[in-house]
Amino acid sequence: MAAQINPSILSADFARLADEAKAVEGADWLHVDVMDNHFVPNLTLGVPVVESLARATDTPLDCHLMIEAPDRWAPQYVEAGAGSVTFHAEAAAAPVRLAREIRAKGARASMALKPATPIEPYEDLLPELDMLLIMTVEPGFGGQAFLDIMLPKIRRTRELIGKHGLELWLQVDGGVSASTIERCAEAGADVFVAGSAVYGASDPADAVRALRSQADAATAKASWFCDH
Repeated sequence: MAAQINPSILSADFARLADEAKAVEGADWLHVDVMDNHFVPNLTLGVPVVESLARATDTPLDCHLMIEAPDRWAPQYVEAGAGSVTFHAEAAAAPVRLAREIRAKGARASMALKPATPIEPYEDLLPELDMLLIMTVEPGFGGQAFLDIMLPKIRRTRELIGKHGLELWLQVDGGVSASTIERCAEAGADVFVAGSAVYGASDPADAVRALRSQADAATAKASWFCDH
């Protein structure tokens, strides 16, 4: 699969979200960070904004729920128009049931892991998911520096995906930029969330193309891809 670039609107101008979505129309997905000021110490947006954004763009929405009680709230984001909904393993009471409910409502089901959360306890859950998100910063704020210590975790996750023969997307989020995306791709990621690296550029659409090109080139040389 070709690398996918998901610009994060957390780094966009919230007063001009429709315009900011149009500025990256060549992106694969639009990453929407939902924060509740409980699971993470920041407050962003919710269902009404997702509904409005879904009407304003043809780019599918990738909603990342950094919230408590995702079992209760996640299905509402599918109904609001999200094409992919990510809940956190640390917050979900019944992750398998929740993933199945998200899928049943017509969206892709994804689970996220904070930096300190290991992948191994969730190995048996992977077939229930369409995507696994590995946070490469502590969730809550954009613009943080990439955590290189997450690279071995990305590699281990890619190995588990291969072990079970899964068509599971592996997303990374946090500090992804021109200087880090190749390392992520080499380690096994194929979906990349980029905030300031896209919206901080003079031409966000060109930044998306450049990041995708870098990731594709690194993936082509990666051992995990060559063995696939």
